[in-house]
Amino acid sequence: MFRKLLSVGGFTLASRITGFVRDALLAWILGKGILSDAFLVAFLFPNNFRAIFGEGTINPAFLPRYAALYAKGQRDEAARFADQIFSWQMAAQALLLVLAMVFMPHLITLVSPGFVDNPQQFALTVSLARVTFPYLMLTLVAVQLSAMLNAIDRFWAAAAWSNLLNLSMIAALVAWHWFASAAYAAAWGVLLGGVLQLVFILWAGWKEGLWLHLTWPRWTPEVKEFFIAFGAVTIGAASVVISPFIDTIIASLLPTGSRTVLYYADRINQLPLGVLGIALGTVLLPEMSARLARGDRAGSDTAQNRSAALTLLLTLPFVCAFIAIPGTIMRAIFAHGAFDRGAAGLAAQVLAAYGIGLPAMALIRILAPTFYARHDTATPMRATLIAMTCNIALKFVFVWGMGLGVAGIALGTAFGAWINVGVLTWYGRSRELLAIETIFVRSLPAALAAALACGAGAWIGVGLAGRYGDIAALAAAILLAAVFYGAVLAVFRKALPLQRA
Repeated sequence: MFRKLLSVGGFTLASRITGFVRDALLAWILGKGILSDAFLVAFLFPNNFRAIFGEGTINPAFLPRYAALYAKGQRDEAARFADQIFSWQMAAQALLLVLAMVFMPHLITLVSPGFVDNPQQFALTVSLARVTFPYLMLTLVAVQLSAMLNAIDRFWAAAAWSNLLNLSMIAALVAWHWFASAAYAAAWGVLLGGVLQLVFILWAGWKEGLWLHLTWPRWTPEVKEFFIAFGAVTIGAASVVISPFIDTIIASLLPTGSRTVLYYADRINQLPLGVLGIALGTVLLPEMSARLARGDRAGSDTAQNRSAALTLLLTLPFVCAFIAIPGTIMRAIFAHGAFDRGAAGLAAQVLAAYGIGLPAMALIRILAPTFYARHDTATPMRATLIAMTCNIALKFVFVWGMGLGVAGIALGTAFGAWINVGVLTWYGRSRELLAIETIFVRSLPAALAAALACGAGAWIGVGLAGRYGDIAALAAAILLAAVFYGAVLAVFRKALPLQRA
């Protein structure tokens, strides 16, 4: 399991690094204003519809079934099942693309009502969204092939292809003078990234003997079972996507640039979530699915508990750092060019709020496979709906009731994630599907101590090097945080879940 985690985590880390370069260029060139807000709303559509029709549904509804067939040696049946799901998905995506292109002004009005009062910003957002939206159809082919590769324990390609989007956007932004504006350069970079990702994953699948064939969609018992699961997962995934759309609506009603600072703070928060939380969840779902298909409940439980322990061990330090030195982080990374220190200060408040929910966002990906691996997609859907309702209500309370502004949006997201964790845990324990083993309980004190040490090291580092500028302060903070964190891990190493699995 560690080898797989390193493969996924390594390529995901590379993706986050190229993503930081991309976002630094976006902040430098677009700044915090009409161009940045318009592009980020346009980029929201393919990103969030992908969560509904991509990893958010294909992985829970498709992967466990495909993995179970493959683990039992029924490879021809697995291939036919994959082709049918692909054919149904492409038919639906073609229809969605046409509708989106025609009704894009109405969609922009729905998600960013504050833009309507600014005709120039509204028209730009509509135009950019029409450029970025086809990315969705291209990337969904990559998503399904990635799920198939993960199911046969081939993780590297599925983790690597996301880098191509970042690289294509970087190239387009560097050459932005050749476009109508920098916002158009970023939008066309998104579309080019989708093309490159598709070509790459087709090549990776072909190397492993995996391919997708477009056939006439048929309503078979396997397809029916998939769509029942898909329906439940789609509701849950749509619920997750509704929250960012609600964030966009709220941010459009706040001062100009609020959507931009929310985006950049979330990008920092996504670094540990993407590299650690998503990597663990990506490896865990096929692992549990295959073990349960072979009747190995004990092995499935141990894999899940080790993943949960690692999740807290690796995400809690970031929580402490995000709370201890958020201003230094945002200024050192983004306060350059058109993105000024005032914007970085506001983004720092958002980052600290997001950090509170970071471990929960990662744990959701560890707890949900309890049900997905057993082909139960309804329970995570119910948990998500409950959490989403609380999430949205809390945002209105925090933003306007308590006057927290854009930071209240992030705080509502954080609390909603912890509510989701609580509901999933309750369902799992009440049905005796979720086992909490010694390996998890024993690691908690070590994880908490190491996290606090990491936060203290970061704070001391900023205090020592702050006079030399934000970049020097961040470098010192990272160095001392790593030293303090490593020292505590060395003391508690026997309690940590670091044995090979």
